[in-house]
This record gives sequence, structure tokens and C-alpha cells, in this order.
Amino acid sequence: MNIQIINKSKHEIPNYETIASAGMDLRANIDTSITLKPLERTIVKTGLFIALPIGTEAQVRPRSGLAAKKGITVLNAPGTVDADYRGEIGVILVNISNEDFVINDGERIAQLVIAKHERAVWQEVTVLSETERGEGGFGSTGV
Repeated sequence: MNIQIINKSKHEIPNYETIASAGMDLRANIDTSITLKPLERTIVKTGLFIALPIGTEAQVRPRSGLAAKKGITVLNAPGTVDADYRGEIGVILVNISNEDFVINDGERIAQLVIAKHERAVWQEVTVLSETERGEGGFGSTGV
């Protein structure tokens, strides 16, 4: 799938690190470092602008290493970049650790996954089909 991209950052465009990678790393494109204190959140700009085909979205997801080792995650994970959005991609990061975290220019802060999606057409009914699970939710199938 070809996707148009404008790169106004100082960094290379995102790429897949391995042949089987689903996501591409997004890098911070900032003039000065950002210190993210515990429980603080901020939007980190990437300098990237994209034009997605209709029927696709770009999902902004946390990097597992940052989450596991530093407690840094994407607040609205996964964030969605819609096909008709033409603004700069920003990443909402939050620090859920007990220590300050410094974001430097060029740091890999999130990953971007391109995904196809369907548009729903609601069909109003008065009764839904029955299933074995029924209305069980929030842990009803196990811990």
C-alpha cells in the first residue's frame, strides 16, 4: 500500500525494523527536551504529515520497551489518525511511573500501525441473537 508522507522533521521517515514488523517507530521532533513528571501527559510532535487511503487508519501505539522499562505509554492507546486528517501527527504520552522521564529529540516514542477498517451501517432491531456468553462481561469468562 502506498501512503503519501511529508516529513518536516530532522529524522528519517518511519520504517519497519524487521520483515514481520507490524509497526513503525515514531520519533520525537522537538527543539528542546521535554521532562515528563509522574502522571503528567503531553503531546509530542513528530514532524510527519500523511494522506491515508479511505478505508484505512494509522494507529498510534505504545512502544513496549518504553512501557515496560520506563512506564511511558500512549494515553489514548491506540490513538487513531483518520484518512481525512492532514495535520501533523502528535503522540499523547503519559508517564505512569514514579520518576521523571526526559524525552529527547529523535527519541523513539511510539509506533505507527496502518490498518484497514470497515464502516458500520447500523441496523436497528428490538432483539439481539442469543449466545452462550450472553450479557457476561468484565471478567465473566475468567480472571
